[in-house]
Amino acid sequence: MKVAIYARVSTDEQDASKQEMICREYCEKEKHELYAVYSDNSVSGIKQSRPAFDEMLGDMRSYKFNCIMATKLDRIGRSLQHILSLFEEFTKKGVHFIAVTQNIDTSSAAGKLQLQIIGAFAEFERNIISERTKEALKFAHNVGKRGKDKIPRKKRGVKRHPLVMVENSR
Repeated sequence: MKVAIYARVSTDEQDASKQEMICREYCEKEKHELYAVYSDNSVSGIKQSRPAFDEMLGDMRSYKFNCIMATKLDRIGRSLQHILSLFEEFTKKGVHFIAVTQNIDTSSAAGKLQLQIIGAFAEFERNIISERTKEALKFAHNVGKRGKDKIPRKKRGVKRHPLVMVENSR
């Protein structure tokens, strides 16, 4: 199989090189031919359009490889609907998908079922994170305010009116 490796990290603090190394080792072990490595840094899996991912899809549509490999399914996407539409296109183009650390290989019926189940859990996890964030923001609504009437605090750097000096007359 001719393989395209895809790696993605969500933040600047993370490094995609470990994902790439795991996939390269798998290719060597299984004697797959490596076509190219596509890597997106500081890009969320929620986004359907990502620079390296879009480039990989373009090469796939030009039939430059017949397998996409990632360490985990959630590197490809976090929305079940998006994942299923991608894999429908993969199937039409004759492209298999391998998630190395999850033992998913869509060249079999069992691998396709496992892919759909894990995709549903990836979307569930994303929805839980979103719900928790919304709850935390709702709870933090009055943060930064004080007193019973919730008067906003003075911001630093804001010009304040000078105190008026009253002379003591005797």
